[in-house]
Amino acid sequence: MDETVDREWVVDLVRATIEEDLAGGVDVTTTATVDPDQISVAELVARADGVVAGLEIAELVLRLVAAPDELEIEYSVRDGASVEAGAVLMTVRGKTRQLLTAERTTLNLLCHLSGVATLTRRWVDAVAGTGAIIRDTRKTMPLLRSLEKYAVRCGGGKNHRMGLSDAALIKDNHVIAAGGVAEAYRLVRKAYPDISIEVEVDSVDDALIAVESGAELILLDNMDVPQLREAVEKVGGRARLEASGGLTLAQAHAVAETGVDFLAVGALTHSAPVLDIALDLREG
Repeated sequence: MDETVDREWVVDLVRATIEEDLAGGVDVTTTATVDPDQISVAELVARADGVVAGLEIAELVLRLVAAPDELEIEYSVRDGASVEAGAVLMTVRGKTRQLLTAERTTLNLLCHLSGVATLTRRWVDAVAGTGAIIRDTRKTMPLLRSLEKYAVRCGGGKNHRMGLSDAALIKDNHVIAAGGVAEAYRLVRKAYPDISIEVEVDSVDDALIAVESGAELILLDNMDVPQLREAVEKVGGRARLEASGGLTLAQAHAVAETGVDFLAVGALTHSAPVLDIALDLREG
């Protein structure tokens, strides 16, 4: 994790996920079948090619389930690494009961975050050489936004705003409520003179209105490649442009080649398949 992730919050989140599994009790299957003093080695192993994210989260889960001094942990790779199927990501030696009790929570978080990083890397690779940047959105799982946006960075993407207060995004409903693009922009700028403002538009004409109103960042919503190309030409560098809505990997390079600065991709977080990772146990 990096400095943008609130570690105290992550600890609270991980504690809650562990409690969800244990529900105030014990792992009855493991308690019944494993001697309390048995020691094992567990390897976290990639079952598919991908990009890793969340190893420190995995370590945190393991250490919160076990007494910290009862674990020996060795990293084989770090977050952001590209790995092939069969690669060992981390090796952990400790009491077998604790390793098995922590297994599912560890993998739930690690597989999901690595899936986000893997999908992000595919998008980043798809637009390579164009100068366009892949960005995420607020379409994240509740309470996991900070970690999912971290995983996007591990995959080579960039983050859009974290929430509703760190930047303004004037969307179509705001425009309707305010009475137009120009008026919506004026009202936000008046209320928050120092905040970054992005304006969402669904036509080239509205993009030009946004530019003339002072917008420096414009989201071009659900426009096809010819429309995007026209918007880039007519805006003429007076504002940064972000393509969003209905984007697919197959068309990513063509969209990026229109000259837009960003591609906003909600799928990075709301539709990323997990990266298959297993915890393989052997005698310690």
